[in-house]
Amino acid sequence: MRIKYIVPFPFDEVGLANRASQLPDELRTPGVDYEFVPVKNSCHNADSPYELLILDAYIAEAGLASEDEGYDAVIMDTVSDSGLAALRSRLTIPVLGPGLVQQHVAAMLGKRFTILTMWERWRSLYEKTMAEYGTAHYCASIRSIDKRPDQEQLLAGREDIVFEALEREGRAAIAEDHADVILLGSTTMHQSVEHLRRTLDVPVINPGPLTIKLAELFVTLGLSHSKQAYMSPEVLQDEKFNSLMGV
Repeated sequence: MRIKYIVPFPFDEVGLANRASQLPDELRTPGVDYEFVPVKNSCHNADSPYELLILDAYIAEAGLASEDEGYDAVIMDTVSDSGLAALRSRLTIPVLGPGLVQQHVAAMLGKRFTILTMWERWRSLYEKTMAEYGTAHYCASIRSIDKRPDQEQLLAGREDIVFEALEREGRAAIAEDHADVILLGSTTMHQSVEHLRRTLDVPVINPGPLTIKLAELFVTLGLSHSKQAYMSPEVLQDEKFNSLMGV
């Protein structure tokens, strides 16, 4: 089994290794190849509808040929789920987004979830995905520590400050907003999961690994998205993506 995990920035080996570290050895299934593949170009920080359109385009471009390349499933490494609908239309193999997966799994684990995020400017992307997935009524709150994210180094060097702030907001979400499940507002926050699970008395979802393991299950069970819901195009026009800068 081969799973393509699309990293939404054109990182070098160090940046890719930081992203790949969210799936430790103990979660890797023997016989499954997890390939962390960077996009060829990207936006700056996914902080606006303008930036999210750019991210959609480059993630879609990175995934278009996945089926022909021999992959069994595709995931994008962002809870914005950028490119998800386009790739589900283009491909028949499972395509999953961490935002989609964690919101629906949260509804299975509890009654109300809070999204803990690094940056207030990301709030609109959660509102967008919840509106698309019909999950807004499960959301107790979106709480931000309002620290500018580092897409490549992630939380390295800021652990003490960031972990404490996330814990504080998580405790407030439980006590004040009555949240009973905590979601991470970015796959880049995976380094905080162990601390939050140790200090918060509710489930804390790490979206990247959860989505990867669900993709494995879908492949094993022969499940994929409905082509009635995500219709294939009448005419393939993949070559038009070549006009994107950097492709």
